[in-house]
This record gives sequence, structure tokens and C-alpha cells, in this order.
Amino acid sequence: MDRIPVESSYINSVGYDIHSSTLEIEFKPDYVVFDYLNVPYSVYVAFMNSSSLGKFFHKYIKHHYQDVQII
Repeated sequence: MDRIPVESSYINSVGYDIHSSTLEIEFKPDYVVFDYLNVPYSVYVAFMNSSSLGKFFHKYIKHHYQDVQII
């Protein structure tokens, strides 16, 4: 999945596959990558438009969607 770089002290890059509703996040500082499954497109859009990706991630994504470590 292609990811785009983001401005965040916690997250390095983000990708989204609309067909599988998979959100892929590469975290700093170790560049670990996780896929979050069955994330609605509306959540992805809200995440990308949030003023703080890290805060949004912790409040609305982490522990709300099944995750799989990719790297």
C-alpha cells in the first residue's frame, strides 16, 4: 500500500485502501508499520484532517480496530 508522509511527531506516514477499508500507519521513531482493519473511510478522512494525528489515533483508532503489525 502506498503511504504519504505526514506532519506529526508520532506518525511518519499514512495510507488507506478504500476497497478493503484498511488504514496503514508507519510510526516514529522505529518506523514500525501497522494495518488497522475495517476502518471506515469517514474515520480516515477525519483522521487526516485532524489537528493532531497522534491524539486522534489514540482516541479514535487505537483499541477500536483490529491491528496487524506489518513491519
